[in-house]
Amino acid sequence: MRIMAVCSTGLGSSFMIEMKVKEVMRELGVEAEVNHTDLGSVTPDMADVFICTRDLADSIHAGDVISIPNITDKNAMKEQLVAYMNR
Repeated sequence: MRIMAVCSTGLGSSFMIEMKVKEVMRELGVEAEVNHTDLGSVTPDMADVFICTRDLADSIHAGDVISIPNITDKNAMKEQLVAYMNR
């Protein structure tokens, strides 16, 4: 599974999301390639699923998008990722 964390500039926020997603995937025992990028660089072929804060979710037009309330809410990330994988 390829997961791309997205923020407006591709720097701090998306990197923090990437780190939290990696923690969650390790906890779940799921192998995933997790990276981060800026909103303007998103293309559909970059990932299977994109994860970002709610304010950016409607701006990503590249397939499946997981939106989280904030970049530090690891539980929300975990819930959303589990729901995505179980669909």
